[in-house]
Amino acid sequence: MAHRWSKKKRPHQEDKQVVERNLIAHKVFDDKTVRVLVHFLDKGAFKSLDYPISSGKESFVFRATKADGTYVAVKIFKYETTAFHKFADYLDGDPRFSMRDTLRSRIQLWTRKEFANLKAATSAGVRVPEPYAFKENVVVMEFLGEEGIAYPLLEQTEMENPREVYDQVLDNFKKTYQNAKLVHADLSPFNILYHEQVVFIDWAQAVMRQHQRAEEFLLRDCHNVAKFFERRGVDVTAGDVLEQVRGK
Repeated sequence: MAHRWSKKKRPHQEDKQVVERNLIAHKVFDDKTVRVLVHFLDKGAFKSLDYPISSGKESFVFRATKADGTYVAVKIFKYETTAFHKFADYLDGDPRFSMRDTLRSRIQLWTRKEFANLKAATSAGVRVPEPYAFKENVVVMEFLGEEGIAYPLLEQTEMENPREVYDQVLDNFKKTYQNAKLVHADLSPFNILYHEQVVFIDWAQAVMRQHQRAEEFLLRDCHNVAKFFERRGVDVTAGDVLEQVRGK
């Protein structure tokens, strides 16, 4: 499960400057990633990386501070990972992207796909982190949190009214499918943030509706959503979710 910093774990202000040039050179990241981070520092996308707010096999996400004191999220896809063996499942058949030969080039393609899908979802009215910029294996996007603390995952949230939250998930699910013409392909309570509103995250694997495996991925997403809310007392099945998402 992705890690989320609590207020008790938040570093003190004097400990936050993790990504200044003298520190990022200490092999926290590989050399190519360091160069990308320095590029964004020079462009003013942020002035420091503060601390990680989530991590997984494919990537980790940092909160970063801008010069004006506001925050962005910086997602870094790992070059040294074994998590990309299933690339072809989500890239083959997508006319927007073509498979590359090396793992490094595939990860950069994965990064570009995340940015493109976030852009499409944003334009379709899906509640997602707004994407700002990307380069190679790094995406800079909207930070979603309160008082500098990232919103929790839906899986970690105690809901007063699960049906109301389900309706929000369904609304964003429908917009993803009907407006953005995308299937998230990994929709679950571990890829949804929640604080008054739901936010869909982690979009690199999302495919267009005409993808040869889109139906399979859609059914899996419906099953994940129904299973989660069934456990919380909402009378819903995967078939119900599918019918609503398709609008039939």
